[in-house]
Amino acid sequence: MNADLNKLYDISKKPTRKIIGLMSGTSLDGLDVAICSFSGNGLQTKIKLLEFETVSFNEDFKNEIKSVFSKKNIDLEKLCLLNPWVALQHAAIINDCLQKWKIKNDEVDLIASHGQTIYHAPASLHQQKKFGNATLQIGDGDHLAVATDIITLSDFRQKNIAAGGEGAPLAVYGDYLIFGKQGEDRILLNIGGIANFTYLPSNMNINEILCTDTGPGNTMMDAFTQQHFNGKHFDENSAIALKGNINNELLFALKDNAFFKQALPKTTGPELFNLAFLQHTKEKSLTTMLSVEDTMATLNKFSADTIIDALLKTISKDVSIKIYASGGGMHNPLLMQHIKAALPNCEFLTTADLDIEPDAKEAVLFAVLANECICGDGSYLQKGNLSIPAISMGKISFPS
Repeated sequence: MNADLNKLYDISKKPTRKIIGLMSGTSLDGLDVAICSFSGNGLQTKIKLLEFETVSFNEDFKNEIKSVFSKKNIDLEKLCLLNPWVALQHAAIINDCLQKWKIKNDEVDLIASHGQTIYHAPASLHQQKKFGNATLQIGDGDHLAVATDIITLSDFRQKNIAAGGEGAPLAVYGDYLIFGKQGEDRILLNIGGIANFTYLPSNMNINEILCTDTGPGNTMMDAFTQQHFNGKHFDENSAIALKGNINNELLFALKDNAFFKQALPKTTGPELFNLAFLQHTKEKSLTTMLSVEDTMATLNKFSADTIIDALLKTISKDVSIKIYASGGGMHNPLLMQHIKAALPNCEFLTTADLDIEPDAKEAVLFAVLANECICGDGSYLQKGNLSIPAISMGKISFPS
């Protein structure tokens, strides 16, 4: 047998496995690196987060990604060059983290790499009838595997689309396995660039699970901050928004978009919710002269309202349910204040209360997908939920 295949087989039979999960979101703030210890699979999965760090990207890296990110027309040569280059930057970060944590590369069984999304094109957005859902992440798995000498799984979203999904959000698989609890309804709310949530019913019936994007989380606020405040990447502590007032004309116009009329579950991205969308909406609502502070206050309320509206299509306002938050948006006090005020009967916690650091959650979830790909049989999905394809995900790259 091929030596790498033999090694992979041995990994699948180990009582415990060390897997690195990688996540770099649309905010481009850095690479989340989480190393986890796994035993079991499926509903018997046990996981321990061993180490975690978010390694910030330098301005050169951010600018290179921004040159192709969420743009319909790009330099194709640049895209070709970036695919391996991003992987090598990520590999260097992994190697540095392992050295810092005093973990040898050969002690790590697998890497699970999300890659860097540069374009997300669900059919509901592109509306070209002969094409289906599509998405593209760069950061080649082969380069990662060779540069770290660790078997790498990558490009997870393509399998989800191939099996009839929209490629996002994928959190549902890990949320169900790691955070579901018999006897307790839970919502896992992740507020990243795009906000999404997973509803986990107390009976753990997979046919009742819902996982959906809600619309913008931080993406428009971050982009607006970067446009108007040199050197600032986000509205830290809601400082800008708190100086402004919500403009109802702009808020109504922002929410008057076809995406919010679509049934759940659904997916979206900064391809729709971006500064061009904001400018167009300001022109439509005659609010182009609105101050920076008032615009930020309105964008903050826009994100909050669309999260709340999606949640209230899933749960009753009067129901008491635990909501576990994660993602950068959970650190935005005004955003969280708006959400909590609209859902007074809900108990707001973070995934730290479930033993997973909130900022590490998405990286951990990709490690879960890798563990399932190598060790799982998918039996927990077999009775099916049409919005959750019963599949394993991840393309395997060997170091040799």
